[in-house]
Amino acid sequence: MENIQEIITSLKNFNAFKGIIKTDEPMAQKTTFKIGGNAALFVAPQNYYSFQIVLNVVSFYKAKFFILGGGSNIVFPDETFDGVIISTQEFNDILIMPPEDCPEDFGKIQLNENQVLVSCFSGTPMATLVNFCTKNNISGVEPFAGLPGSVGGAVFMNARCFDTSISDILFATSYMDYSKEKVSLEKCKYNPQEWAYKKSPFQNTSKFITTATFLLTQKTENDHQIIEEENKKFINERVSKGHFKFPSAGSVFKNNHAFGKPSGKLIDECGLKGYTIGGAQIAEFHGNFIVNINKAKASDIKALVDYAIEKVQNKFGFLLEPEIIFVDK
Repeated sequence: MENIQEIITSLKNFNAFKGIIKTDEPMAQKTTFKIGGNAALFVAPQNYYSFQIVLNVVSFYKAKFFILGGGSNIVFPDETFDGVIISTQEFNDILIMPPEDCPEDFGKIQLNENQVLVSCFSGTPMATLVNFCTKNNISGVEPFAGLPGSVGGAVFMNARCFDTSISDILFATSYMDYSKEKVSLEKCKYNPQEWAYKKSPFQNTSKFITTATFLLTQKTENDHQIIEEENKKFINERVSKGHFKFPSAGSVFKNNHAFGKPSGKLIDECGLKGYTIGGAQIAEFHGNFIVNINKAKASDIKALVDYAIEKVQNKFGFLLEPEIIFVDK
C-alpha cells in the first residue's frame, strides 16, 4: 500500500485518536478459521470518535479497507491484504441502559416491569454479552451461548441460533455511514420490515455498526441457575455436534426453508461429507461445516465452497448461498 505511512501519520496527528496501529499484522489468529496472510495496516480504535477519525482518514486517502469484528465468518486471503484492517477488538464495553437515555426521536420508551435494555459496543464478544446477562440475571441471549465472534458481526449477519435470530431481541442500533463525505454517528430503532432470515439492513451497504441495544427480560436471583443451565445446554449441543473440533466458521451456507431441506442435508445427500481439498474438509460430522484440518489455505476453502455449490445445483437444481465472507487481497 503506497500511502501507508501517510495514513499512519494522519492518525497520529489527531490527539484524540485512541487505539492500536500496527503494520504487517498477521490475520490468521484473528479469525475462527485460522487462515490468512498479513494486513499491510491494522488499526483498532477504542471509541466512537477514534472510529470516525479512522474512517475519515482512509476515505480521504481512498485506501482499501475492511472492518473486522470477531472474525467468526471471515476468510482472509493467503496473500497480504494490501489495505487497512479496521478492527473492533478494542471497542467492547457493555452496560444496562436506562430507557431515558434513548435518543429523543425514539419517542417515549416505556418498558414492562420485567424488561431491560442491554447496550454493547460492536466489538463486544458474544460470550461477554452472554456472561454479562447471566451475571445480572437477564434472560434472552441464552441461545447464543457458545457463539463465537462479536456482537457487531452477529447483528450484521442477523445470526440465528436454535430458532432464535438476533433481530428477535434487537431494540436499536447505532452506526456510521462511511459513504458520506463526513462520517457521523446515527441511531435507529429496530424495524422488522428491514430484517429477515440472516439478512440485515447493514449488508451490502457502507454502514458500520457501532452499538447494538437488546430488549431482554430481567429475572431474579432465583432464576440465576436456570439461566446458567440454559447456557450450558446450548453450549453442550454445539460441542456434541462437533462445532469446536476444528477451526471453522460454523455454517457455511444459509438454509432456504422454502426448499424443504437444510443446506447441510443437501450436501450430505450429495455424498460430500468428508470431501477434502488441500487442508480443508467438508466436515464428516456436519454437511454445512467446512473445517480446517491441516493448515488449510483460503483457496482450499473457496474451492470446497464452489464444489459444494456445483454438486448441489446439479443434483437438486438448488443454488446454495454462502454465509461466509471472502476478503479480497
